[in-house]
Amino acid sequence: MNYMNRYGICAVATLVLFSFGNTVQAQSTQNQRADEVQLNTITTAVPFLLITPDSRAGGMGDVGVASSTDVNSIHWNPSKLAFADKKMGIGVSYTPWLRALVPDINLAYLSGYYKTKKRGTIGASLRYFSLGDITFTDNNGNTIGQFRPNEFAVDVAYAIKLSDNFSAGGAVRFVNSNLTGGALVEGSQTKAGRSIAVDVSALYKKDKIKLQDKKATAAVGLNISNIGNKMSYSDRGGANSANFIPINLRLGGSLTVLLDDYNSIAIMADVNKLLVPTPPTYELDTNGAVVYKGGQPVILAGKDPNRGVAEGMFGSFNDAPGGSKEELREINYSLGMEYWYNKLFAVRVGYFYEHPTKGNRQYFTLGAGVKYNVFGLDFAYLIPTQQRNPLENTLRFTLTFDFDAFKAQNDEKTE
Repeated sequence: MNYMNRYGICAVATLVLFSFGNTVQAQSTQNQRADEVQLNTITTAVPFLLITPDSRAGGMGDVGVASSTDVNSIHWNPSKLAFADKKMGIGVSYTPWLRALVPDINLAYLSGYYKTKKRGTIGASLRYFSLGDITFTDNNGNTIGQFRPNEFAVDVAYAIKLSDNFSAGGAVRFVNSNLTGGALVEGSQTKAGRSIAVDVSALYKKDKIKLQDKKATAAVGLNISNIGNKMSYSDRGGANSANFIPINLRLGGSLTVLLDDYNSIAIMADVNKLLVPTPPTYELDTNGAVVYKGGQPVILAGKDPNRGVAEGMFGSFNDAPGGSKEELREINYSLGMEYWYNKLFAVRVGYFYEHPTKGNRQYFTLGAGVKYNVFGLDFAYLIPTQQRNPLENTLRFTLTFDFDAFKAQNDEKTE
């Protein structure tokens, strides 16, 4: 069995075992005391839903909730679609994943929108995450089958202008996660995990702001994404085997300044917080094993993570075992900047920060974009500053199509 397959099996097995709810001991050993700064990351099912799918935002530190509207707005803030200045657009994005280790794990993203005659805009997207080819073996190392694990999400969105400056929007999402192909894991039959989720979003945008002698546009956006049922990969364990999907709160703002007729610059910032339970601290015996009473682990600090979706969302603001200090550590920060010359060429930079006890993802990003008639092409590159990142040494790209420009070209040819 080659290294690629061994890595794939480990990745799939880890995800499946987590779905069975067997992480109690690992969490407890990481969090023996709530007042200490210990690693206490929040894990969910289908984390691929949080991967930045497009290269424009990927070049700006993963910001996008209040950036200008583009074909990828469904992921960041569906309500942005109401402010689209084009009738129709389509985008295709490709992101290699863990390219330094394996050659066949990637995320593909197809998205688009269409403006109706009224104040509304409809959009749709397809996200497909392939985990490559996996070889399954038994305890003796004999090959028992081949499988290509994959996950995908299909979205349908709608946004409407409620006034000249304010819009609201939402999306409905079907998520399918097939990691094992129904294989037996620890004697239990596995299955594909499925969930139905919704996004709720809003955007306030103000044009024609004066900054000294320059024209500017300011925007503030909010998006609560992936509000949906828990996901399970096995019937073993009942309700306790189901895991939250990554319900996420994103809030941010942007300021775009028109420097002159040819040059503009935009500065954007986002904050994110997962609205799912934080792992608590469990009581341990002298051997380091979790103490159980009445069949349940004894919690020293924090709250029981086995909660309903609504209770988990609202309780996520005050359930960290380390109190308010730990709650603040669960907020991730993104900062990005975008410069455009004559709406033809763009340069982008950004920075993303996650607290060391919550995953320690910290990185700079670089990006560029070009537009030529009907087509647009965006690139992104990530530079980690702490731990290694699945996207390091990887060039991502997004191809967009401007159908208004295409129609204008055809009209010119017929005249």
